[in-house]
Amino acid sequence: MDLKNLSSNWKKLQPTLEKDKSRPPKRKPSEDDVLQSQPNDVKRVKLAVKQLSKGLKKVRDDQKKDMGIAASHQELSKPSASLATWAEDNDISAKDLTAAYGSSSTLSVPASKYEDKINEGLSSSNDAGKYISIDCEMVGVGPAPGRESALARVSVVNYHGQQIYDSFVQTKEPVADYRTFVSGITPQLLKEGRIFEVVQADVAQLLNGKILIGHAVKHDLEALLLGHPKRDIRDTSKHPAYRKAVGGRTPGLKRLAKQILDVDIQGGEHSSIEDARAAMSLFRREKEGFEQEHQKNWGAPRYTEATAGSKKGRGKTKKR
Repeated sequence: MDLKNLSSNWKKLQPTLEKDKSRPPKRKPSEDDVLQSQPNDVKRVKLAVKQLSKGLKKVRDDQKKDMGIAASHQELSKPSASLATWAEDNDISAKDLTAAYGSSSTLSVPASKYEDKINEGLSSSNDAGKYISIDCEMVGVGPAPGRESALARVSVVNYHGQQIYDSFVQTKEPVADYRTFVSGITPQLLKEGRIFEVVQADVAQLLNGKILIGHAVKHDLEALLLGHPKRDIRDTSKHPAYRKAVGGRTPGLKRLAKQILDVDIQGGEHSSIEDARAAMSLFRREKEGFEQEHQKNWGAPRYTEATAGSKKGRGKTKKR
């Protein structure tokens, strides 16, 4: 090595090094810097939540100081499944979001993706992706007692809770009980529905090659007279961790949503879109656990379009 040349090069480098020293050191981006780089929808909500959280903390600290004990406070109303899903996707606590905007918020979450488009059929704007969640509403047909259930509405959402399908379904038999107080179905809504065969074909197309999420999803598939490979189904009513959470029994979707997600659903008339979102959120919350349980029985997942949306004996006539 030529020490003379090395010494000369080092001298030439000194002005550059001195110039670098005069620059301020790089700092780690602050929480505010990160916030400013996010979309306006998320930025506005996070700022409101941050301000509200500080205010709530001050109130509670003052209460503790005055009373000498941890003050009890009225429980906030739970967020909807839509708000909770959007909040989770944007790293916001669903409880804090509701505290800032209320459970029936008119907050501007990206409307084109999360707005419910009732009876739209196949979505023109949202993609299905690999995971879809389904929920159905039923009405009563036939004479009482022993009245049977018939399909009246089908809703499907994707992994992010975005609606990819929603349709009312015209029944083949006269409706004896619309069950409006639970189903939300009315005579006028059914008149606007699609015929069963169209809805069945639409849903079968969506099922092809997908992982299907649902709560007691067997009943939804039976109502549609469709099948789906068992290895490609994730049923929130059968997940061991959720059954354990309610004492080993089969858990209801409403209870799981409140206990696991801190979300209120089915407060009155059901929304099959909201119920499908709740099931998807439950799957997302325990996704790793679902996959571990599934691999015990089926090994690694595989997706076969040829088998999705078909059911042995579909040609048999079945009263709905």
